[in-house]
Amino acid sequence: MRSAAQDSGGRTRTVSRWRLLPWAVVALWAAAMALAGPSAGRLGDVQVNRAVDYLPASADSTQVASIQDALPGGESTDLVLVYHRDSGLTAADRALADRQTAEVAAGHTLGAPPRAVPSKDGTTLMYPVSTTEPGQDDEARTALVDDVRETVRGGDGLSVAVGGPGALTVDAQKVYGSLGGPLLYTTVAVVAVLLILIYRSPLLWLVPLGVAGVADALSMGVVHALNRAFDVTVTGQSSAVMTILVFGAGTDYALLLVSRYREELTRAERPHEAMAAALRGCGPAVLASSGTVAAGLLCLLAADLSSSRGMGPIAAVGVLCALLAMLTLLPAVLVLLGRRVFWPLVPVYGSEPRRRSLFAAMGGSAGRRPVAVLVTGGVLLGALSLGVLNLPGDLKQEDSFTTKPDSVAAMATLADAYPGRSSQPIAVTTRTERAAETLAQVRATEGVAAAERGRSGGGWTELSVTAAAAPESAGEKATVLALRERLPGSHVGGPGAQQMDLETAGTRDLRVVVPLVLLSVLLILIALLRSLVAPLLLVAAVVAVWGASLGIGGLLFEPLLGLKGTDPGLPLLSFVFLVALGVDYGIFLMHRVREEARRGAEPTEAALTALRTTGGVIASAGLVLAATFAVLTNMPLAGLVEMGFVIAVGVLLDTFLVRTYLVTSASVALQRRIWWPGALSRTPEAPAPRAPEPVEAP
Repeated sequence: MRSAAQDSGGRTRTVSRWRLLPWAVVALWAAAMALAGPSAGRLGDVQVNRAVDYLPASADSTQVASIQDALPGGESTDLVLVYHRDSGLTAADRALADRQTAEVAAGHTLGAPPRAVPSKDGTTLMYPVSTTEPGQDDEARTALVDDVRETVRGGDGLSVAVGGPGALTVDAQKVYGSLGGPLLYTTVAVVAVLLILIYRSPLLWLVPLGVAGVADALSMGVVHALNRAFDVTVTGQSSAVMTILVFGAGTDYALLLVSRYREELTRAERPHEAMAAALRGCGPAVLASSGTVAAGLLCLLAADLSSSRGMGPIAAVGVLCALLAMLTLLPAVLVLLGRRVFWPLVPVYGSEPRRRSLFAAMGGSAGRRPVAVLVTGGVLLGALSLGVLNLPGDLKQEDSFTTKPDSVAAMATLADAYPGRSSQPIAVTTRTERAAETLAQVRATEGVAAAERGRSGGGWTELSVTAAAAPESAGEKATVLALRERLPGSHVGGPGAQQMDLETAGTRDLRVVVPLVLLSVLLILIALLRSLVAPLLLVAAVVAVWGASLGIGGLLFEPLLGLKGTDPGLPLLSFVFLVALGVDYGIFLMHRVREEARRGAEPTEAALTALRTTGGVIASAGLVLAATFAVLTNMPLAGLVEMGFVIAVGVLLDTFLVRTYLVTSASVALQRRIWWPGALSRTPEAPAPRAPEPVEAP
């Protein structure tokens, strides 16, 4: 038998190890940050944000861009200098325009001297300009556009703007380059305010927020390494979404852990004992939910669009870095700070944990009339989904900004002054030996206003084609399709063709990736919940939420937010995020329902107890995640605004309607059948009555 002294010595050594472990974890994270920090700071250097960078390598317009890069001078930068006076251009205006465009030609190597194209109403002069001077260097291209804008200036009622594909690309790169700081600061501020309101502590909110910041830096370093090692496409959009996910999902995991830790502190005397119990209690659910999210996101690797295919691993890295930080660094810091981190609401050992009554009331209403609640919720989601029919058409390049940069102002002026004429070229690349024949075929194609031979090199020749229709209109699309049909062996690209290829690839990806996501998530849920019915219910619920969220977007995008088109990648990306993140919350709830059922609780009692115990933290997590995605609605790019809006609305619907009412009502209505065909679906047999023991006669 062990002596009291031996027991005391063993406990002392155990306590000493627990005291050293948090410091060791913090030291490991400090070392990891020292390694990842330099790479994290260089993530912006590897971002690509041209429309062609989002396209699959097999797209026709991507082939054109690749051939253009190999031609003498590399990819061309096409600009349009626009001079406009509402009352009509004067002779002095035209003379000024000629002098300034001549100065541009003298300062840069242009493909041809600038030639004025006057509008019929006499209000506008358009000077198409093309140069290969900057080559493929983004900084040189930006410097070129900035220099041209410094050279061409108006005044006294004369407006001058620089538009065209090259200017649109530069303005887009400037917007993406400026996102990092404002996005991070706004996200941190929003999460900080919500955590202060949730925790009501002047200190506690700093801990998960600081840990999320560390996870964000680590994820940026990892993504930079992935780009260098495997050429993973990194865009401004994927970087922004990764930051949102790190803070949103990471804070969600922190809320679950801290809530359980606070509860365990009332049962355990020492913080490390309470933390160990908290990790045992909520760790499996957090691991399962984050694994499900990562698996759903990695299904994007099957996408054809380079931007979507790169988004999968980048977003998964964000989720996994957040998980790692919240299950290692956060517990270590909380244990080191002790109970005082919860001041002024410090949990006292031996006290009763506080329960919130709001979700008990919600669960009560769902439990009394489960079928009525289910039908009402289903009808509501179905009605909201009809708004999808009102979604605006495809998003044009000039409508992709929520603000109005110089290039967009130029394109708007051109659209008004030159109705029915394209202001951006269609690029055709053909084999040099067939260039003359191809040029003749192009000029004979319906919808082509003009075509001329461009550069040659490496066996290829570039033709510059002007469509008779406005940019990205139905007429220009018909012209691109006619050229592709008429010119086998040649490639047709340019801004309008790129948008068409984006839409085609987006439609294909939706058809391929959606079933993969549903199948992978469903299989994980079946393995986790040991059931077929519960996983099908959860997946059906999140799909309904996705449809309703897109429907709300269709009702509000144009009337409320002023968005004139829908980003081609919105349906797929919003589906992946809403399904993965929605199932995340479903796992938290159903894992607790299953836990209560295994303890012997009746189905109704198990569902209502799970809602009462997890409803508050799930609601808090949903609010934080929705708020972080809502930050994207303040960004100056329509694609980010649309994605942030749809996902934020979807998370709120999922948190306060689906999880609280519909899943709980379904659990009550289906009773044990929700666990079919698992063991929990069978009614436990009543124990056989014990036979009376024989009594000896006296």
